[in-house]
Amino acid sequence: MIYRKLLVYKLAKSLTVDVYKLTQYMPKYERYGIISQITRSAISIPSNIAEGSGRKSLKEQIYFIEVAYGSLMELSCQLEIALELNYISEQQYDEINKRIHNLAIRLYNYKEYKQKSIASQ
Repeated sequence: MIYRKLLVYKLAKSLTVDVYKLTQYMPKYERYGIISQITRSAISIPSNIAEGSGRKSLKEQIYFIEVAYGSLMELSCQLEIALELNYISEQQYDEINKRIHNLAIRLYNYKEYKQKSIASQ
């Protein structure tokens, strides 16, 4: 599977695993609330990178990169809310937010690379 070699996939998967670990310490009554939203957003990121890499069309690949980016932005928003609700500490938020920012840049650059590939066809 080619997607497993992609740095953006590796970073997204690692982020997802750590987000799942982080949610284990959130209040149990949020299991079907913010925890569900956070984990669904997180797992959507590497999943869409993987799905997009399996598409033959560059336009479809770009679409799935964009969906992954959108899920990353959702995750960022949800973690900010979790911080304000005191479900995560400022330190936890800062650490994960740096990784989100790094992945956002890399996803953007990956999309740009794919778009340049279309232009050169």
